Amino acid sequence: MIKLDEAKLSKLPTTNQLLDEQYGANGTKEREEFNAKALAWYYGSLLRDRRKELKLTQRQVAERIGREQTYIARVERGKTDIQMSSFFRIASVLGIQFTASFV
Repeated sequence: MIKLDEAKLSKLPTTNQLLDEQYGANGTKEREEFNAKALAWYYGSLLRDRRKELKLTQRQVAERIGREQTYIARVERGKTDIQMSSFFRIASVLGIQFTASFV
């Protein structure tokens, strides 16, 4: 088993430190834009993975929700600001169900 050098590990920057350096601290405009893009990419990849699991094309999904294939492509790449209603329509086509939970 490999033993890690704790002294070297303690000198490595954390993920948050790296994000702060590149995109600014939490709460800044730049960081909020990064967070929004990261979430859009994440949600798009969830939808893309499920679509591929079901062996559906982007065109088939688009036709079922009344949109163009290029829209689905942009959503899957996180390149469009998707409305919640559109997200739920796509998710429904892909058999993804959500349960409301309020804390």
